[in-house]
Amino acid sequence: MQQWLKEVARGQKGSKDLDYQTTIALADQIFSGEATDSQIAAYLVAERIKTESADELLAFIHTLKNHSVRLDISEHIKEKLIDFAGPYNGRNSFAATIPVSLLLADQGIPVFLSASDTLPPKYGTSLKSIMIALGVDVTITGEKVKNSIEEELFGFVDTENYSKPLKAVRHIREEIGVRTLFNTVEKLVNLSKAKNVMLGAFHRTAINKLNDVFKQLNYNHVYIVQGLEGSEDVPVHRNSFVFDWTPTNLASFTVKPKEYGLECKEYDKSKRLSAKEQADIIRSILAGEMKSEYTYYYNQIVLNAGLRYYLFHHTNTIKQGIAIAKEQLESGKGLVTLEAIIKNKCRK
Repeated sequence: MQQWLKEVARGQKGSKDLDYQTTIALADQIFSGEATDSQIAAYLVAERIKTESADELLAFIHTLKNHSVRLDISEHIKEKLIDFAGPYNGRNSFAATIPVSLLLADQGIPVFLSASDTLPPKYGTSLKSIMIALGVDVTITGEKVKNSIEEELFGFVDTENYSKPLKAVRHIREEIGVRTLFNTVEKLVNLSKAKNVMLGAFHRTAINKLNDVFKQLNYNHVYIVQGLEGSEDVPVHRNSFVFDWTPTNLASFTVKPKEYGLECKEYDKSKRLSAKEQADIIRSILAGEMKSEYTYYYNQIVLNAGLRYYLFHHTNTIKQGIAIAKEQLESGKGLVTLEAIIKNKCRK
């Protein structure tokens, strides 16, 4: 490790990117337990200062896949499956991706979510804690998860149950308390082997770097949105850019909530929602209740569902997708899907 640290930890001006093969060797030492905690921490901070290259990110993604257990999903499901790769350090805002995924599953679109306990630098509310608050068993693995995806078209796993190296470095990430390359790498480990992934990005500049990474990964589509807190959920108080990446093309457009009558300017970014609060909101909206205090969250669910129906070629327009989502919420179909998932995941 020391020989590589001398390259990446020379300071902002003197540091050098490592090539793909060298980074593979370095990542192997980290994931196999050969590197010490001090060496791992030094490397992560040095990379944070230097900023990681596309080759370095790709090497870590490939190596982490090799050190993780990935699901053996049938080919016809994998082709349609969408991996929603949210931020694993959690979020303070509403996790619309959970109820939206339930609506998609009801419409025959297979979805996959994964997360572990919250991490720095944010320590937000994790998807895992919300799923637990909803009553979903997040401890199941193997065949039960596979069956849930193939039968209910919805799957959720605790990432660290499948990727032991991420669990092993958790205490280091907690101790240094800053964002590291793992915040990106863990989103693209693709535990379900899905052919499609949706993730969030803060800035357009991040997409240029990731473009070279996507070319080396086995995706049919990569959907990137300017979501809240770096998530895959577009807000309804502002416009957001959306990218649809394929191996041969990169299309982009802007989603404008006002065009669909869903704009809500009243948004308090300082408000932090707990897992229980989020679960209560999700259940209420999925049950067809129309509480005025939940208007922002309702609008966010139907806009994100409409957007995803359009992106995933389920409808010809976002507007048509929004109409489907509204009907699903009014009839309580999303809640039926949730209860079916809870029942199946708790079955012995």
